[in-house]
Amino acid sequence: MSARIAVPIALSIAGSDSGGGAGVQADLKTFAALCVHGTSVITCVTAQNPCNVIGVQLVTPQIVLQQLEAVFAELPPVAVKTGMLFSADIVRVVADFFERQRKRPALIVDPVMIATSGATLVKPSAIRALKKRLLPLATLVTPNLYEAEILSGIKINSQEEMCTAAERIHAEFGCAVLVKGGHLADPVSVVNCFLDRANRQLIYGRRIRGIGTHGTGCVLSAAIAAYLARGEKLSTAVNAANSFVANSIAHSFFVGRSSRHAVLNPFWYWTRRLPSQRKSPRAIRQCSDTPAK
Repeated sequence: MSARIAVPIALSIAGSDSGGGAGVQADLKTFAALCVHGTSVITCVTAQNPCNVIGVQLVTPQIVLQQLEAVFAELPPVAVKTGMLFSADIVRVVADFFERQRKRPALIVDPVMIATSGATLVKPSAIRALKKRLLPLATLVTPNLYEAEILSGIKINSQEEMCTAAERIHAEFGCAVLVKGGHLADPVSVVNCFLDRANRQLIYGRRIRGIGTHGTGCVLSAAIAAYLARGEKLSTAVNAANSFVANSIAHSFFVGRSSRHAVLNPFWYWTRRLPSQRKSPRAIRQCSDTPAK
């Protein structure tokens, strides 16, 4: 019998996406693609698809706490990411739990506030609790432009303003910051601003046009957590995760009834030779069983 491999553990504390493109579902796929064992704490259940968020049902704070205790008792994660927390009570439960940890894992906070469809995914009181309780515990926070505006109080319309917002967030909360600039009006490239105590870096990527996706922020923060769980330093994890997300978008695929919405493909390395959807499902299955070389 061959020796078993020790696999690092990462944890996602987030909502469930019934459409499978974001939330805990996207996080666990990302962990698996990066050879990290994924664990989860569900904060809420959403009824959604790529077009709409139809409903949100909160999990009780007590069950959130019990999930955290169950995971840490037997599967202590090296890195943790948070996504949709929604309520102040859930934010406080998560913050209280991490404050009690003697050996605190790396904590990546994706401050999920608004869905791609426009649905509100957080209560105002939760934003206040996030700023007061959770961000001071974070290793890194990964806001998009809208979220960075709320956290910094700065209106963002340019790269310079994006970096100024990152500096203000870092100064106020003490954590490293990755502001995602995907909504800046640049038709050619996407730029993110990474800032920690050691450096400020602009991370450029090619804008992939003609693909409508959601869940990119989930996959990015999950990938950062996965790379940290594998032992990478923060700046390396951030750069590797940006490249990973770009490839996940470039190799995304269309599913369901709409030809407008694509699902990110965290398993892009293994499925990048996936046949056209015009081919038979049997051909797709055969191809996806064999890693690309």
